[in-house]
Amino acid sequence: MKTRLGCWSRSLSAVVVLTAAVAAHGGEKKDIVATAAEAGSFKTLAAALEAAGLVEALQGDGPFTVFAPTDDAFADLPEGTVENLLQPENKEALVGVLTYHVVKGSVMAEQVVKLDGATTLNGQRVDIKVSDEGVKVDAAQVVKTDIKCSNGVIHAIDAVILPATDDIPTTAAKAGTFKTLLAAAEAADLVGALSSEGPLTVFAPTDEAFAALPDGTVENLLKPENQDQLAAILQYHVISGRVYSDAALKAGKAKTLQGAEVHISVDDGVAQVNEAALVATDIDASNGVIHVIDQVILPPKKPAAKASGKECPLSTESLKSVRK
Repeated sequence: MKTRLGCWSRSLSAVVVLTAAVAAHGGEKKDIVATAAEAGSFKTLAAALEAAGLVEALQGDGPFTVFAPTDDAFADLPEGTVENLLQPENKEALVGVLTYHVVKGSVMAEQVVKLDGATTLNGQRVDIKVSDEGVKVDAAQVVKTDIKCSNGVIHAIDAVILPATDDIPTTAAKAGTFKTLLAAAEAADLVGALSSEGPLTVFAPTDEAFAALPDGTVENLLKPENQDQLAAILQYHVISGRVYSDAALKAGKAKTLQGAEVHISVDDGVAQVNEAALVATDIDASNGVIHVIDQVILPPKKPAAKASGKECPLSTESLKSVRK
């Protein structure tokens, strides 16, 4: 840990000018926006905050932690990117990008190095990795730390980090390992729901998970006459909200869109949803998060709620009738 903290400590010398500026004003710290403007190396960020209508928000009480891209970081983006984001018609996208750089609370360097991720005001989570080379937030290197403000703290980074912009179905399609799940969502008329604003959390069975079902099960579930049963099974894999793996494990259970609960636990060091192992977690999408599981999970015979006004008694036993 000494090495990690040393990487942060060495960068503090870069903040001397800011500290002097604060002292010149009677020792009174300024808010995040004013501090960034006076630093002189966040001009593009300041312009972006103005265009996105976020200046007032970041002048509020907070506190906030801002991973602030330098002007050089913005300049490294593909040509025309910044200009396009600053256009009024792209305000929503710009807000999404900027809020992805902001975390609630005043998280100082010594706290950051103990984290492996942080949920941003965008809703999505940034990854934090600490090594002997320093600290990275997603792919951006932290270059200055602990720039204290009256309503939070700024850590400067050398790249603009970007949130996921693909929705859940598009993210799954690009992964290439959820073809059966997507075909099932199409057959169950759930693609629109999974593309909605959400947010949603999907426990997504892989193609191999569907292939492990008894012969003929998937083919029969995809038939129009079995659409309600298929929809209920798929809804049992979805919960409302953007629930990351640590929060899911802490909760231990979650109510699904099908109505019944799934149970989330750790068995012999393996995180599980019911009997399915979590093989990959926290895959962000623009409208939620995907956790990959190695089995198709089935709702209990008597679910806790009714879907579309009709009880749907699905279980392993009921699938036998579907296969006929």
